[in-house]
Amino acid sequence: MNNSARPLQVGISAHLLAGESGYRSAGIHQYIHHLLSYLPKANCNVTAFLGPHSQWTGGSCTVRRSNWPTVNPLVRAVWEQLIQPGALKRTRVEIAHGPAFVGPLFAQCPFVVTVHDLSFLRFPHLFRPANRFYLSVFGRASVRRAKRIIAVSNHAAEETSKLLGACPEEIEVVHHGVDARFRPLPPATVEEYRSRRGLPEGFLLFVGTLEPRKNLVRLIEAFDRADRKGFKLVLAGGQGWYYAEIANRVADLGLEKEVVMLGFVPEEELPVLYNAATAFVYPSLYEGFGMPLLESMACGTPTLTSDCSAMPEACGDAGLVVDPYNVDSIATGLQRLLDDEELRHSLRQCGIAHAADFTWDRMARETAAVYRQVLDREQSG
Repeated sequence: MNNSARPLQVGISAHLLAGESGYRSAGIHQYIHHLLSYLPKANCNVTAFLGPHSQWTGGSCTVRRSNWPTVNPLVRAVWEQLIQPGALKRTRVEIAHGPAFVGPLFAQCPFVVTVHDLSFLRFPHLFRPANRFYLSVFGRASVRRAKRIIAVSNHAAEETSKLLGACPEEIEVVHHGVDARFRPLPPATVEEYRSRRGLPEGFLLFVGTLEPRKNLVRLIEAFDRADRKGFKLVLAGGQGWYYAEIANRVADLGLEKEVVMLGFVPEEELPVLYNAATAFVYPSLYEGFGMPLLESMACGTPTLTSDCSAMPEACGDAGLVVDPYNVDSIATGLQRLLDDEELRHSLRQCGIAHAADFTWDRMARETAAVYRQVLDREQSG
């Protein structure tokens, strides 16, 4: 039977689905969640392999839950390489998908693997040695053994070819989507949230883990140089490695009352938080895609980001881009956002239109098309 006409039997390692409230895993949790939610609509029968702490309650996929404590990275690595191949065989999976860099190297069925970014090679000091070793060694082996590689951006595809030696012809770019709940919300809803959270009337917002790669020290220095006109800077996210450097810089500049550390924000609050912000600022040094950019633009929040890695690709012409390594460049961009109401209005309208092109339904259909290409080639070869 033609692969395009029949449901495909797909197995996905979903052990990285968040099991605790603060874990967003740089979007990997969201990516896996939406794969499981939307692939069944793309004519795929999905078997999701989860650990005891992985959270999954929706969708029409089949769940196979292991008792192995795969929240532990070492245990998860052993499960992926030694246990997963047998599980795939027993469930009669035709094609396996490693959604986070690594695939089952000894599986009898073909597999594809998704590469989100190569930060573990670009910024190795930010990763625990064991985790960096596993991603570097098994990620490289997975990319070479996979029948197809899915990259979440053209930049990630270039990095995969350059740093992992993947053949460019074997890489398919499939962009992330943005959930429909990220949209402009009624003013009354936004004001109620602003009051309940104690947020200032006007503020610039950053969302993400507070870690060096997000470039927050330079952002804080740029904010200090700008004529702030009463606006504040709100940093929303859990504390990552070297968080103390960020807090210390705020204190050194005497900005304790101007920079609000909001802490981790639950996923369900993010749409209204974006809506409450005057602008969203994300001058990261390196991203494989940059999901917060699409989320903010879909909410109609004017957006500033970096001119490097995948961020110009994610925001297109709908965002204001700056040099993230230059504090003056960031400060100039912030000042434009604070001073120019017409610019903010234009970015708002362009952002909503741009984000509308990125849907999880499209992501799933394009991913299913990759599976079918692999199986067609296997059958014809």
